[in-house]
Amino acid sequence: MNIIEADQLSKRYRRTWALRDCDLRVPDGHVVALIGPNGAGKTTLLRLLAGLLVPTAGQLTLLGGYQPGSGAVRDDVAYLDQHYPLYRDLQVRHILRVAAEMNNRWDQDIAEELLAAWRIPRKRKAGRLSGGQQALLALTLAIARRPRLLLLDEPMASLDPVARQDAMGTLMTSVAEDGLSLVLSSHVISELERVASYLIVLSGGRVQVAATVDSLLASHLALIGPASEAGRLAEQVPVITVSRAGRQALALARTTAAPAGWAERPVTMEEIALGYLREPAAQALSGLEVPA
Repeated sequence: MNIIEADQLSKRYRRTWALRDCDLRVPDGHVVALIGPNGAGKTTLLRLLAGLLVPTAGQLTLLGGYQPGSGAVRDDVAYLDQHYPLYRDLQVRHILRVAAEMNNRWDQDIAEELLAAWRIPRKRKAGRLSGGQQALLALTLAIARRPRLLLLDEPMASLDPVARQDAMGTLMTSVAEDGLSLVLSSHVISELERVASYLIVLSGGRVQVAATVDSLLASHLALIGPASEAGRLAEQVPVITVSRAGRQALALARTTAAPAGWAERPVTMEEIALGYLREPAAQALSGLEVPA
């Protein structure tokens, strides 16, 4: 089953296209890294998935064919961004009570466990929590809903490194134990690289890359060779980016073997993502298979 299916998905704000002709097929069970520069359309895509926006054109379905925001998936999809939807004048314990009454699916035990683990005082008003505590409280509310698909748009930006690691560990536990599918947007690619199994790169409102991380790592190499031959390298393999330092060149290429005269080394997800972001005109990739 695909958790996300999009065909020619487009969204326009007046005369500006935030997303244009996006095609996606994301299988369930993945941790999806959503990467792109500011203005690439990441938040628009997440809000479309959450049912908070309506597409201008194209089709979008979730969890095997349901419309975002419809009653069929309302309990299965949770969305959280940097603007935490908290009742600031209510104590944390009362916010949990409100959340339990507002949601058809609610796990009070996991909510209490997370509050204790993250040392969030139950009797303190949400508005008097630190920015990091507010972020963790909002994440607690999202996880306690037990969604099948969790959409996160930079929700941990205010957390310190230790809290970020703890929050990510909690999310990975939910992925492993509950079969949660997760779409996570962040500018910290190295953080996403540790957990992601699927990569989506948006550039200029279009999908530049959409594939499993394994297939991308298996189909790209870093090539090292003479700078004087860099111009001819593209005649032998599809080159994404080339950088030169003195007499040597380093290229990111879509290939499984280095041409004669070039050394090779494996690449990282971060190198692939940055390579396509630097060259948005590179041929778009979607649905790669891992080479046998």
